Amino acid sequence: MTKRHILSLNPAKARAAYHRAIAIAALHADSSLSVRLSRYNTAMAKARSLEAMLPKAVTHG
Repeated sequence: MTKRHILSLNPAKARAAYHRAIAIAALHADSSLSVRLSRYNTAMAKARSLEAMLPKAVTHG
């Protein structure tokens, strides 16, 4: 089996991970608390909306 790049497998998942990383970076920025929180909330909302569009994993129990 060939190893594939993560972006070629699921671009929405990669974008969600990107927005989560941006959200964490926003918390460490050199800005006021209200600006950091606003940026964090915006990025996390984008990440959550992208993850909501992903197909649900099938579990067999």
